[in-house]
Amino acid sequence: MLAVHSFSRNHPDLQPGTPCPGEVRFVFDGGTLTLDQVAAIRLPREELSEYAFLESREAVQRLRPVDGQIMLAAYRARLGNTGTAHLADGRHILGVPALDRHDVHVRHWPLWDSPLHRGPLPEGLPVQQAWAWCFAPDGRVVLVTEPGPRGALPMLPGGIVARTDATPEDTLHREAAEEARLTLADPVRLGWVLDETGEIHGGVRPNARLRLAARVTSVAAAAVDPATGHPFARLLTTPAQAAALLGWGPPGACQAQLAAETARERWGLPTARSAAIEEIPAEGMRLS
Repeated sequence: MLAVHSFSRNHPDLQPGTPCPGEVRFVFDGGTLTLDQVAAIRLPREELSEYAFLESREAVQRLRPVDGQIMLAAYRARLGNTGTAHLADGRHILGVPALDRHDVHVRHWPLWDSPLHRGPLPEGLPVQQAWAWCFAPDGRVVLVTEPGPRGALPMLPGGIVARTDATPEDTLHREAAEEARLTLADPVRLGWVLDETGEIHGGVRPNARLRLAARVTSVAAAAVDPATGHPFARLLTTPAQAAALLGWGPPGACQAQLAAETARERWGLPTARSAAIEEIPAEGMRLS
């Protein structure tokens, strides 16, 4: 059970005279549908005209506000492994989990990030971006979330390679320090993803997006990112949770597994398999 919701006596969505708590909703995890199960869906035409699969940001635009709040709380409870969300009038009543606190959404692009090439970079193919799975000593990884008008989207630490960066590893160290206030050690290249059009740079030319793994050795107090002018939220997640939040589909899950195996083999870190997503405190944290 992902969420339980009830209305208070004076909520505008309740019919006059409805006894309190009135309507109580229970939201359950229905699992993941296979393509065959999706193809087998049949609608009662006297009641429903169509169905659609939507990203959470688009779904919120189509739902009544309270329905959108219930949907998001249940969805994030599943992603964050935070237990059943208890809601009244669309609001949490037992504390607000990190994903809800920062209005985190998932942008699904399961084919965009595939495949991950494990071999060396082809000669002449420039590296335009460097992103890393940054591991804490307990085997969890750090994600950063950038706030926006339609909610925050999670990202791996890293960014665009600047002309002043001698190597993509220099980019990673610089961006991780600026965005997430992380100090990293021992970055290792996992592979690269081909950007055939250079889309993020306005269609310049084919380039590579590098994927790395690194150890987090310290986490400083949060600060304003000089590039964006606002601070980023920092989340601790298992590698599998990170892949789900990044929205990379099966290729992302495989990449998360590769990163976790690399962390275990190179640094002896445990594999974090089940944990609630937590926010790194604004004052930073000590790593044991």
